[in-house]
Amino acid sequence: MDDGRSGDQKRQFVNFSFFRIAPEWRGLPKEEREWQKGEALDTLKRWCNPDMRMLTYSMVGLRSDCQMMLWRICYSLDCLSSAHADFMHTRLGSYLQVAHSYLSMTRRSVYLIDQEHHKFFDPKGVIRPGAGKYLFVVPLVKTRSWYQLPLEERQRMINEQIEVGDEFRNVRLHVMYSFGIDAQDLMLAYETDRPEQMLDLAMRMRETDAASYTESEGPVFTCLQTSPQEMLERLG
Repeated sequence: MDDGRSGDQKRQFVNFSFFRIAPEWRGLPKEEREWQKGEALDTLKRWCNPDMRMLTYSMVGLRSDCQMMLWRICYSLDCLSSAHADFMHTRLGSYLQVAHSYLSMTRRSVYLIDQEHHKFFDPKGVIRPGAGKYLFVVPLVKTRSWYQLPLEERQRMINEQIEVGDEFRNVRLHVMYSFGIDAQDLMLAYETDRPEQMLDLAMRMRETDAASYTESEGPVFTCLQTSPQEMLERLG
């Protein structure tokens, strides 16, 4: 029976929450908006603690349906739920709507990845985020036929994708698993300081054999890493 650990590593719960601010919020007096942002900032800071790793991102001007994103990583669902409830209980929270939310977990990869390839992808099942200014979040669903292939054949195609990833040394891939706890199979999160490399990597990945076993990929979220204070300030 699985005891919740991947090898000797305790598994992490990972959540990506994307928020939309109500248009009427910008019509509030500036003093009220500043007070609300201050209250929300204090709440976010309380949850940046040893129990939870939280990174904040702005999406103002990058998408029409959401303006900010919280990437939260911790070791229990109760922790995730409590952190989210506290944030939504703020006065600012009454003007926020969750536009998208994705839940996943870490685990050790079933595929063998040579140590030399760990720059692009770490198969040990530990998320150590924050390496790039830009984050690209992608929910992924594989075809059922992918899982019916022999492991050796899937390993061959994964090796091809890892080799492609090695061509883009400025991109770091995090792979998280959602089987049984959310609608997608996997959550992919790419970190980089050079968004042009993400574009070129995505084009190259479409040429690999494994790409033909993708049932759906997206929506794709382009996020700019900021401090919690800057994320809130960009709201208006």
